[in-house]
Amino acid sequence: MATDITPPSINALAAPLVDRLVTDAGALRLAVSQENGARTVDAGSQARGSIEAGRRIAEICLGGLGTVTIAPTGPIASWPYSVVVHSADPVLACLGSQYAGWSLADETGDSGFFALGSGPGRAIAVVEELYQELGYRDSATSTALVLESGSAPPASVVQKVAEATGLRPEQLTFIYAPTQSLAGATQVVARVLEVALHKAHTVGFDLHAIVDGIGSAPLSPQHPDFVKAMGRTNDAIIYGGRVQLFVDADDADARQLAEQLPSTTSSDHGAPFAEIFSRVNGDFYKIDGALFSPAEAIVTSIRTGSTFRGGRLEPTLVDASFA
Repeated sequence: MATDITPPSINALAAPLVDRLVTDAGALRLAVSQENGARTVDAGSQARGSIEAGRRIAEICLGGLGTVTIAPTGPIASWPYSVVVHSADPVLACLGSQYAGWSLADETGDSGFFALGSGPGRAIAVVEELYQELGYRDSATSTALVLESGSAPPASVVQKVAEATGLRPEQLTFIYAPTQSLAGATQVVARVLEVALHKAHTVGFDLHAIVDGIGSAPLSPQHPDFVKAMGRTNDAIIYGGRVQLFVDADDADARQLAEQLPSTTSSDHGAPFAEIFSRVNGDFYKIDGALFSPAEAIVTSIRTGSTFRGGRLEPTLVDASFA
């Protein structure tokens, strides 16, 4: 029988993960410094970074509510090493923390800096309407944000985050890595479960009915070119990602969700992401949002024990993107 459970503090859970990342910076090939008053961790810009750093950063993004592993077998046989993500609280872990929903731009300077913020700091600032739906707000004496960026945030962004969270700059940690890096690519592919949760939210499925989730996608090879690197990480999920959600719903709703989740529902499905991106002249908003989903969805109703499937893996497209 379901009972009311006090939601955990994702910042309290993530804090020791951040501290261990900093402690192990040398072994993980990271560079830790103080910039504009905040602690910054370069995980793949000037620092080399590593796949292991990306794995740990992904767990920080999940607010300590998920595990990320590198498995020797995966959905795509020709690219066997995969990123596997599991969370017993996927809605809070993925949407409440991991989702890159906080737009952070240098609005007062001329740096041209722009990045989307992920991680537990979002749940303190709660500047996104999504938190009203989740009914969640966290508090902490320190927090962290993960940025898919090639540089540390400028002073104006640090100050914006400090004001939104009610914390001082020295209580903030910014972890950043571009998609072209080992860590950056790994933490992006580790969003395979998160994109399924976001798609479920988009199609109007009751988020409170999602009780557990696991996903996997092939570990995409790093590439120095931004568009190709971005294409590979997206293709890993869109054409090589597999997700299973466990839902407290009847068979009709579980079946419908399985049909709605996969990337096959998108009109843009069928070409490598870099090709699609080029076709729309680099305008993300011209890409059908339904594309940002795992290739295959498996939905199990915990009420009935029935399981439903939707979508399909596309090994040929993954090969074309990665090779």
